Amino acid sequence: MPERDRTDHLVALVRRHLGDDVLGVYAHGSATLGGLRPHSDLDLLVVVRNRTTYAQRRAMTEELLKVSGGEGRRPVELIVVVRDEVRPWRYPPHRDYLYGEWLRDDYERGLVPQPEADPDLAPLLTMVLRADAPLYGPPPAGLLDPVPPGDLRRAIVAGVPRLMADLADDTRNVLLTLARIWSTLATGDIRSKDAAADWALARLPAGHRPVMARARAVYLGREEERWDDLAGAVGPCARFLTGEIARYDDPA
Repeated sequence: MPERDRTDHLVALVRRHLGDDVLGVYAHGSATLGGLRPHSDLDLLVVVRNRTTYAQRRAMTEELLKVSGGEGRRPVELIVVVRDEVRPWRYPPHRDYLYGEWLRDDYERGLVPQPEADPDLAPLLTMVLRADAPLYGPPPAGLLDPVPPGDLRRAIVAGVPRLMADLADDTRNVLLTLARIWSTLATGDIRSKDAAADWALARLPAGHRPVMARARAVYLGREEERWDDLAGAVGPCARFLTGEIARYDDPA
């Protein structure tokens, strides 16, 4: 395993800051859905016994800023949940801590992540259970309940407006995530982003395929990220995807 893809230092970091409260650490995301890609994060879920303190969250954030991203290092997305706040399952689930590189500027200004309700945990916990990839502790099914299909659908649809608001600044990721949501709603499977793009490309109208194909190629490291030549096609493609997603939205 290349040094930049290793996670043992992250497991050690978590245990150093949270001690015996750590019940399990689990890989998910790209690493368990076909392998890490050039733009992939190292995605970890940590299950703990008790809520973290402000001091623990601050210290962990300060250290993650030093090891996440940068020259030769992959970005890290690390989420902490309290076992008794996600088991037994209830919606919306509660997240105790989040580190993600998209929030680096806020962290560097002194923001300390706070506990909050997070519907996005529904697909994340589903991926963790399906991946069954413990880095520390028992298999995830020993600590987590399965997410009911209705709550999974509700959670991933709820995130669509926020995604669309980020389309101009995070085009590749938004398009691929919309493709993943569409494929999950249609099939019940959670695919890697490139596999979801493949699934969507087989179903998109011809006029939208170049946009999705570009997003997939950039994600796989086969093309440079640029959208100027497709600028007029990105919005219509994203709106088509949200229209397909809306067909599966059950307001009940």
